Amino acid sequence: MDYSKFLDDNFDAKEWVNTAFRSQKDPSAAKDQYATTLVMKLQMFIQEVNNIIEETSQQAVQNLPRVIRELDAVKQEAALLQDQMKMVKEDIQKVEHDTSKSMQTLLKLDAIKSRMTSAAEALQEADNWTTLSSDVEEVFQSQDIKAITSKLKGMQNSLLMLVDTPDYADRCQHLETLKNRLEAVLSPQLVQAFNTQSLETAQMYTQIFTDIDRVPQLYKYYTRCHKVTLLGAWKDIMEANADDTLKEWLTEYYDQLLSTWHAEMKWCRQVYPDPLPIVNDLITETLKSLDPPLHSCVNLYVQHRDTLSGLIELKQITERFARSMEQAVESNMKAQNCSHVASLDHLLLELYAPYRQYITSYQSLEEEKLGKYLESIKLDHEDIFETVQLLSRSVNKLFNFAKEANERCLNLTNGCGYLFMMDALKTYFSNYCKEFRRVLTNIKEKCRTSRRAGEEEDWTHFQHTLRIIQTCGDLIMHMDEFDGNILSSMMQTIAHYTNPSSPVKEIGKLSHDSECWNIKVHIKRFFGKVSVLEAHAALFLGNSTDIENLEGLVAKLGEGDMPSVLEDTKRELCKLSEDVHKFSFDIVFGTLRGYLADVSNMEIWTSKSAGGALTSDLPTFSLSPQEYITKVGQFLMTLPQHLEPFTMQDNPSVLVALKHGKLPFTDETELPEHVADLWLESIARGTMHLYCEQILKIQELSSHATKQLITDIDYLCNVLDDLGLFASENLKNIDTLLKAPAEEYLDIAESMPQRLSHAISSMRNIEL
Repeated sequence: MDYSKFLDDNFDAKEWVNTAFRSQKDPSAAKDQYATTLVMKLQMFIQEVNNIIEETSQQAVQNLPRVIRELDAVKQEAALLQDQMKMVKEDIQKVEHDTSKSMQTLLKLDAIKSRMTSAAEALQEADNWTTLSSDVEEVFQSQDIKAITSKLKGMQNSLLMLVDTPDYADRCQHLETLKNRLEAVLSPQLVQAFNTQSLETAQMYTQIFTDIDRVPQLYKYYTRCHKVTLLGAWKDIMEANADDTLKEWLTEYYDQLLSTWHAEMKWCRQVYPDPLPIVNDLITETLKSLDPPLHSCVNLYVQHRDTLSGLIELKQITERFARSMEQAVESNMKAQNCSHVASLDHLLLELYAPYRQYITSYQSLEEEKLGKYLESIKLDHEDIFETVQLLSRSVNKLFNFAKEANERCLNLTNGCGYLFMMDALKTYFSNYCKEFRRVLTNIKEKCRTSRRAGEEEDWTHFQHTLRIIQTCGDLIMHMDEFDGNILSSMMQTIAHYTNPSSPVKEIGKLSHDSECWNIKVHIKRFFGKVSVLEAHAALFLGNSTDIENLEGLVAKLGEGDMPSVLEDTKRELCKLSEDVHKFSFDIVFGTLRGYLADVSNMEIWTSKSAGGALTSDLPTFSLSPQEYITKVGQFLMTLPQHLEPFTMQDNPSVLVALKHGKLPFTDETELPEHVADLWLESIARGTMHLYCEQILKIQELSSHATKQLITDIDYLCNVLDDLGLFASENLKNIDTLLKAPAEEYLDIAESMPQRLSHAISSMRNIEL
């Protein structure tokens, strides 16, 4: 039996038991018997362990006195050692005190020795410069490259010791002249080595240029050699595929550039210590030197097609190449390196350079395209019904075109052009609202024409206006949805680039010179002092002001200060809805206005009796309401049955339009359960308001006319009561003042508005 398992820190009894049973030699034997045997063995083992523990304990007890004695001895030795250490410390302090002056003298002597050594080395280097200068011409004549390099390297080292000499500048100029001579000798072989991809030769020349401190010139030779090949490839592609367009040329050329990058990186790793920025600069310089240049090709390409669509097609090709380059560069970056970041940024800036000029004028391009789309939306027709249908169908078209504009902004500017697109959309929607109002004016004129022609009013015009109201509601609902989509797109494309803890707002201080500004961006980006948004926007926006404005927009989004980006447009649509409601109200209210138009000029107000049959002493209840007010009452009583078919259905668009464009004579409160109730209330209040104004224009009221007017008012109040409405305060006050006896009028008028009390007293010839 294996008892070692009991020593494990993570001993598991169940696992041990299962293992013991699995190791049973005779599987056919009874489990109970085998378990009994195991228990017996364990008990014996426990007994044996107990015996061992007991023996060990006895031995420990017996040895304890000896251990105590040994501890006492160690303690005494430790005390003795401590005393000796104190004596040694005192001796050291005494030696330091006695030898401090000697040590200072030694230090001074050592400093003198170091200076003398430096002076000797300087003299030796100065003498070495003279020797090397006198021998350099002979070495150049020997054409021994290694010997020339060694001489120049020695002169370079000597020159470091001669910085303070009077002729230091002349010596530097002389050394540079010698380096130029060596470079001129090497240049043919160097170009041949780069053209033939000779690895050993390139490595040798790299070491030579490193020794003479001319590595940047070496990189320029490399770039020029390979750039010629790549520029020739661009011309070959255009000539071989003359029937193709810039799309095909770019696709093929970018593929070739990418394959060249990978091949050159593989070769350059064996030649240069840091090949990544060198190969990146090769691609960048090639793109700058293309003939014809890319920006000219892009200009020519978009001239023969839709500008924005053409730019998006080309930019998508460029973006695929840019992403491939980014992935390739990042996979070869072992650590964050300023030169690596700068070379990649320069490459990306050059890739997107042909598009920046168009993004700067993106607003005008988008306005032009949206303007063409808007012209294609027909809104007007000779027939009113067809016009209303056109207005309704225009909503989906309007916002489909707006959504396409959002997609174009994302595809072309990666969200950086939202500042420009917002202004273009405002212009687009504003022009639509102007067209909508123009059509609405035409509809109003056609309605007036039909009335003047004597056509019978059959509520058709009201039905048309209600559908226009529904269209306004659709516009507002679509605008809310579209505004939310714009905000969402901004958050997904540009807002996530922000890093509130790191950006340094130094953009406004930078030079407006593009190249200088971009270099500063690279430096700030490497040291963590520039936001990712700033670096991203620099690819698409041409100046620091646009980037600063974009950052301000993103900051507002992040802080929640912009719940809506098209707030002005939404307000304009709400105002449009309010105008349509007023127009619809005027359609319905026109008949009532006609009934009440001449109330103040009726002859009955100055007559003493009705047709000479009645006297002024008759009670008011014996009078009947006049025809004008009964027509008003009948119109109001039939109004619900005309309103119900148009407002009973559950129509969210009508509710939204009503919420944002209130009816005349209604309060800005929550909407009722049925829109018809609000319409009825609006028309009734308008009727009461117009009726009160007409009453106040009456010049004189006879006693009989006063009773007749009271009868008319009471009739209207009864009609309103039947409709579940209440008379207005002005109408109630006028009724009260008309019913007031002359002797009590003054007391009653004191609690009434002066305008009403003075007007009624003048009509009734009551002096206040």
